[in-house]
Amino acid sequence: MSTSPVICFGQQPCGFFPRRFLFAKFQTARRLQAEIGGEIVFFYHDSDHDCRETQTTVRHRKTDAPLTLNFAFANKLQRKFSPLYAKRIPAGWPDNTARQLPAFVDAKWVDAFKKVAADNVADFCLEMYRAMGLLEGIRVARSGDPDFRRTACAISDFFVDVSYEGEIVRARHVDGTLQLHEGGNSFITLPPVPFDSAQISPSRDSRLRWMQSVLHCTHYISGAGEQAYLNKADAPEIEFVMRETIDRSDEAYTDV
Repeated sequence: MSTSPVICFGQQPCGFFPRRFLFAKFQTARRLQAEIGGEIVFFYHDSDHDCRETQTTVRHRKTDAPLTLNFAFANKLQRKFSPLYAKRIPAGWPDNTARQLPAFVDAKWVDAFKKVAADNVADFCLEMYRAMGLLEGIRVARSGDPDFRRTACAISDFFVDVSYEGEIVRARHVDGTLQLHEGGNSFITLPPVPFDSAQISPSRDSRLRWMQSVLHCTHYISGAGEQAYLNKADAPEIEFVMRETIDRSDEAYTDV
């Protein structure tokens, strides 16, 4: 019996206007769907904690000079260690950012930005992508969703979302301990606490197998960098597809 294609691509929240390489993944998925049919699934890795992922580089509409913006965060601990779905946005950030945008993006995107109502980084990015029409007809699966995590297979290389000093942090599980990486050879070892599968998210090396155990995709779209580290032996049933090329791939997609 033939199985309907499941076309998947994955990405962390990567700017409140998505980086152009993510837009290229959307485009590649839609082209592939037009060729073979099936469903498109966006694996939204909102349990990542790296605040650099949400840097958003826009260009001045007259001078073409680049400007890199990012979210403000509630506090230093949250900025450094909380998963993106738990990084809270301070109340003044949307208005302050909106005042800067007219010189860099079309008025329709400024208006869309002002209408987004989300109090955390991952939700804000996702709602902006939705407002830009990128998610139309696409199913979104989130790595921070407890139900997704409970359904996923067991893995030995993972992070655990736990409470620490009043915040949710993403701690690496290492030899039975939970650690926060401060940089270099410096780590904070957290007090031992019980946890279950609803708190677990994968590392880079275990992410493909963990994701595939839930999504069962037939095709996976990625860029060259992702193709280089994916362990394709973890999912031999997947056909891997290179995303379409796009110029200025690390800058924000703000085309009208």
